[in-house]
Amino acid sequence: MIEQFAAFLTAIIVKLGYLGIVIMLAIESTFIPLPSELVVIPAGYLASKGQMNVYLIIICGAIGSMLGAYLNYWIADKYGREFLHKHAKYFLTSQSKLEKLEAFFKRHAAFNTFFGRLIIGVRHYISFPAGLAKMDLKKFFFFTGLGSALWVSILTAIGYVIGKNIALAEAYLTEITVYLILGILCIAAIYFAIVYRMYLKEVLHKIHHHVRTKILKKGPEPGKPL
Repeated sequence: MIEQFAAFLTAIIVKLGYLGIVIMLAIESTFIPLPSELVVIPAGYLASKGQMNVYLIIICGAIGSMLGAYLNYWIADKYGREFLHKHAKYFLTSQSKLEKLEAFFKRHAAFNTFFGRLIIGVRHYISFPAGLAKMDLKKFFFFTGLGSALWVSILTAIGYVIGKNIALAEAYLTEITVYLILGILCIAAIYFAIVYRMYLKEVLHKIHHHVRTKILKKGPEPGKPL
């Protein structure tokens, strides 16, 4: 079953070649739901058969991902802020909250851009807040490229291992699928936990600063230090 499905997908990749990887990964990195797994894993499979080069797959995948990510960045930079501020109420938020979220992303842009590329469902849209926050383009391309290259490397490795061990992959398909899903969920959980911790730390810092400012304005109580 795996061999037949892999043969179908690899036939498409063979026809399209490296340019096809660039184009499809560019599409995948926009808001169009084209899973990169369906493109890169078959390419890794072909690499295991000597029909493609692992390094070129990773390079082409990273380039395609950066092109698609930049399209999202450009759309958000040019039109996103005006659109969100105009229709904030439809997103159950306000302009002030959007500005706070934008400022928060900007302070942690590198972290969010890099790790966001490794999370399914987030990787397609992480470039939008980067564009809204007007993240420095050099940093944007660097961390997008780094995260994309790592993600493509993981998928290529999976395809390569499957190609070298078809019978084993067929026998342990369920276990492999479960471990992959658990791995993805763990990465997502760690990412959101870190983001929440950073956000909570900033909120607590602001509360502490606000309270201290009020005390300084009122002056300390007699006999009590600040």
